[in-house]
Amino acid sequence: MRGLACVLMFQTHCYDAWLSESARKSTFFMWSQLGGTLPAPLFLFLAGISFAMVTDKLRQKGTPVPLIAQTTIRRGAEIFGLGLLFRLQEFLIAWGWAPKSDLFRVDILNTIGLSMMLMGVLCWMVLAVSRTSRLVLSLSALSVAAAISLVTPLLWTTWRPRWLPWPVESYVNGVHNLDAPQPWLFPVFPWSAFAFVGLAIGFFLMSDWARERGAAIFGAIGVAGLALIGIAKWLDSLPIQLYEVYDYWHTSPNFFVARVGLLLVILTGVYAWCRWGAGQWGFSPMVQLGQTSLLVYWVHIEFVYGRFSILPKRTEDIRGASLGLLMIFLSMLVLSVLRTKMKGRGVEVLGWIRRPAKAS
Repeated sequence: MRGLACVLMFQTHCYDAWLSESARKSTFFMWSQLGGTLPAPLFLFLAGISFAMVTDKLRQKGTPVPLIAQTTIRRGAEIFGLGLLFRLQEFLIAWGWAPKSDLFRVDILNTIGLSMMLMGVLCWMVLAVSRTSRLVLSLSALSVAAAISLVTPLLWTTWRPRWLPWPVESYVNGVHNLDAPQPWLFPVFPWSAFAFVGLAIGFFLMSDWARERGAAIFGAIGVAGLALIGIAKWLDSLPIQLYEVYDYWHTSPNFFVARVGLLLVILTGVYAWCRWGAGQWGFSPMVQLGQTSLLVYWVHIEFVYGRFSILPKRTEDIRGASLGLLMIFLSMLVLSVLRTKMKGRGVEVLGWIRRPAKAS
């Protein structure tokens, strides 16, 4: 699923960065940007599932609850720190024309890190009370996800914490320094909710009951996803409005439910692809990219949006931008393969570099 998220991210960023104004008015661009609503939820959802797996593994080893919390929260802090480092790198590369406010932009890495720390706190609290219950952990995570989704429209509008400095408020609602929440940023509300849904699904999949049923569980998850999409559509059609300001595409709990449903359908599809489809054929570009998703995310941004963009920005037609997308995909795949092959061989490579040349 991370590989799929990477590919969707590549196409979203490439077409957004390179397509000309006339091409941006096309139906093709509209569908490209619609696909761009999936990478961030996918990354956060998978971060939650991975977090559940790590936590459950530590729990099964008998690791003390405070140590589980320390390990997982520290990992979240590391990701958050990488997010800050990424912003610093982008600012330094763009020195001279990037505003200083870019240093405080809330990007997806920041939110993944914060979400992991919040999930660590939740698991710490639940495990301190119920050491063995995955069900309690799942239900707690779902409750937090629902609460985040339900309060998001308020924190973006009538309950905005205007008393906070904008770099802090931006983590709540993405206000940045523009005096209004920005939909292109990734604040905790609503984005962290996807991580908590992933956490709930992860603990559910780790349960003995789910493991015993294997493929049937993933089939049921797919059906549940379709049901959630239908429920979200039905709820949105109702004349009743709970919020003074309603923004379906950015803050609506109905849209959140629909995207959660789509994530569950994708999870089922990926399971089937890995078990019975092309995932069994050997080398898989999707799987490979997923193994190094942080690296390819970090690198591709500079070659798409940054100073080293491989194509001129806002000048290409669909064909030209698609060729650029293919170049980005292939180069990131090569980078991913090299990273995998070189992992753990740093000392060996360093020795080879320092090795003196033989006399001829």
